[in-house]
Amino acid sequence: MSLFIKNIMNKIFDNTQVAFSLKSDTELERAYFLFKLIASQPLVKIGTAVTNFALKAHLPVEGLIRSTVFDHFCGGVNEVDCLKVVDNMFTKGVSSVLDYSVEGKEEEAQFDAALEMTLKTIEFAREREAIPFAVFKPTGFGRLDLYEKVGEKTVLTEAEQQEWNRVISRFDLACKTAHEKDVLLLIDAEENWMQDAADAIVADMMRKYNKQKAIVFNTLQMYRWDRLDYLKSLHDQAKSEGFYIGMKLVRGAYMEKENDRAAERGLKSPICVSKEATDINYDAAVLYMIENIDKMAIFAGTHNEESSYKLMQLMAEKGIAKNDKRIFFGQLLGMSDNISFNLAENGYNVAKYLPFGPVRDVMPYLIRRAEENTSVAGQTSRELTLIKKEKERRKL
Repeated sequence: MSLFIKNIMNKIFDNTQVAFSLKSDTELERAYFLFKLIASQPLVKIGTAVTNFALKAHLPVEGLIRSTVFDHFCGGVNEVDCLKVVDNMFTKGVSSVLDYSVEGKEEEAQFDAALEMTLKTIEFAREREAIPFAVFKPTGFGRLDLYEKVGEKTVLTEAEQQEWNRVISRFDLACKTAHEKDVLLLIDAEENWMQDAADAIVADMMRKYNKQKAIVFNTLQMYRWDRLDYLKSLHDQAKSEGFYIGMKLVRGAYMEKENDRAAERGLKSPICVSKEATDINYDAAVLYMIENIDKMAIFAGTHNEESSYKLMQLMAEKGIAKNDKRIFFGQLLGMSDNISFNLAENGYNVAKYLPFGPVRDVMPYLIRRAEENTSVAGQTSRELTLIKKEKERRKL
């Protein structure tokens, strides 16, 4: 570990006074309660089953969900509802990404509605310094099965081809609008079996709208062992064709699902062999992008303290200003406040993902978030340790 990291390790991200400066004692207690629940895999499974049953049975549980898990991990039920959280965080220098987190839709009208919401959030972002990015999921604009067929180069029926053309048109309108309004646009990554088709569209959008700078950002899930090679290949295309690359780097969100599917089909897993291999892969992608920052922009989506320190170190070594607009750190609302708020306090660009949408529609996202937290060793215990430390500090 370098001298730079040693000098700041256990200092910046351990400052709980800064990390929880916006949380009241009541909100801190709620966070402690939620992470205690999430720390228990059986409780997460039981809670998920009970919540799903209650919602399907139309039991009056939305108020309870809203006042607990929803308000901790989500910005609000609509974009205006999010503004209180957005404005509050921006007083501490932390920006927001409004993420319409309605998942699992299958109908054309729902895809058109997701496009309309994306266009609305782009306009919302244009008007507010506190919201530098808009975002959407590819499956918000089209069926997962259709992406899979296109990625596998299956011959589409005439109706499917028309449907695919509409998917491309939705991407194009969102990216064109972001370009015209000068709003950075993140496009999330999803399951590996649909990603090839999404990657191809996003690369075309970069060719079209990233001529002067990175406006359109794809997402690389670095728990996949093939993603660094993909980044290098895209960079070769960008150099020869004259466009900029915007990339959100994350470790990944669908590991168990992807491993299970590969095992079922007798395929090699797309996931790195270990957590350590994923960490190495993630840090290598960050290094590659920093070394080519003249033609790239990074959104480093990470809850990993060491990876954050390493990026800070690289910026210092390369003489890159802390507030260079080509580099953002990102975390999810309700998690890793010790990273987000301390980075902002120290002058770095930081943006929190603020999921929003009707409580009922956002539940699949919240359940996935709880399951991910349960499966990521150390994440939940770190949150609990920091909250306990802050509670003790306030008592004193």
